[in-house]
Amino acid sequence: MAEFTLPRHAKVKEGKTHKAPAGTKNIHRVKVYRWSPDGDENPRLDTFELDADNCGEMVLDALLKIKDEVDPSLTFRRSCREGVCGSCAMNIDGTNTLACIKPLSEIKGDVKVYPLPHMDVVKDLVPDLTRAYAQHASIEPWLQADTPSAPDKERLQSPEEREKLDGLWECILCFCCTTSCPSYWWNGDRYLGPAALLQANRWIEDSRDEMTGERLDALDDTFKLYRCHTIMNCAKACPKGLNPAEAIGNIKKKIAVRQS
Repeated sequence: MAEFTLPRHAKVKEGKTHKAPAGTKNIHRVKVYRWSPDGDENPRLDTFELDADNCGEMVLDALLKIKDEVDPSLTFRRSCREGVCGSCAMNIDGTNTLACIKPLSEIKGDVKVYPLPHMDVVKDLVPDLTRAYAQHASIEPWLQADTPSAPDKERLQSPEEREKLDGLWECILCFCCTTSCPSYWWNGDRYLGPAALLQANRWIEDSRDEMTGERLDALDDTFKLYRCHTIMNCAKACPKGLNPAEAIGNIKKKIAVRQS
């Protein structure tokens, strides 16, 4: 995976160290990226020493313990705690992943937690995903068909047609893949990125959708699609084990076949 790039701020300095209670024998040292728009010129790394014998198993448990018991100003997103919603996507130990499914036991040494890389930061571990969500909306991620469905009947698929959606529908839009992609770092204003393109392929592959040609035409663009250089960071970063690069390759292939 390409080298981790910090969020768009100046150099990170060492911040406060919050010591564990006296007598604590088993300590997790968690170093957390901190930055607030309310007056912070530079970001910092605050260190929290936690009693590992009185903490949950996941990084999210450690962050919740910090927020609940040490520093209530710590800001991050979280919701389901089950690796389903994608809210707690962060860069942990140098890799984009979900804090709720990243075991503390897998990390050697200090646990280093940053927001998703190369994104503007709203506060602390919360990245600004406005552009990423807008790019997802731009691929029109919903079923489009002019043919009316039969009265009181679903639009049916064969098992083989449904199987083509496997590896696509599971995307939870955590944007771990998109923010791990160097091409998106440099061209994110025009390149749609792995998450949006995987979602686009999901609808291109859906046998019930009747706008495949229009979808392919909309993606046939030097920057929207072809900034992907198959670096494969996206597949390595996906916490659901999906392969956005394969989905992007499928779109390119369909465009090439259509134009031949």
